[in-house]
Amino acid sequence: MSYDTQRIQALLAECDDRGATNAVRGRALETLVAELFGAIPGVTVAARNSVDVFESQEIDVGVSNDAVPGGLEGFERLIFVECKNWNKPVGSLEVAWLDTKLRLRGVDFGVLVALRSITGKSHALTSAQFILASALPFKRFIVVLTRADIQALRQPKDLVALLQEKRLRLVMSGGAL
Repeated sequence: MSYDTQRIQALLAECDDRGATNAVRGRALETLVAELFGAIPGVTVAARNSVDVFESQEIDVGVSNDAVPGGLEGFERLIFVECKNWNKPVGSLEVAWLDTKLRLRGVDFGVLVALRSITGKSHALTSAQFILASALPFKRFIVVLTRADIQALRQPKDLVALLQEKRLRLVMSGGAL
């Protein structure tokens, strides 16, 4: 099974449409992410824009992972995906907030889709990079997907391999992307 690369490009173009509202551009990214993850064998998009009972936190995309062969084997059952379609890198405050959402809900794996990446230097673990490293001792893993990552995807197994590689690199390096 292959991704519809024209659909991916169309949704990325919607993400870039400066004539559209932030909400429309954000929904385009969330739709793209839901389609990318939903195409992975054994993965179901369980929720979108889910607000907790206290009305204090929202999860952009929540996926359920059955960990089937060819899918996200070895990954956690629940995965939260936060989408940031900003015109600059995402900062440490937002990455820390994702880590907090994971911690408060007992979820160990999160994906931050930040089209323009995150702040800091990976080799020095500064700014937002530091938050990724700080979550590791608590067995919380946050990987970052960028525009370049998304544009390189051709089939669901590419996303599976990318997530595996990014999580391994995160753990082996102690937090550097």
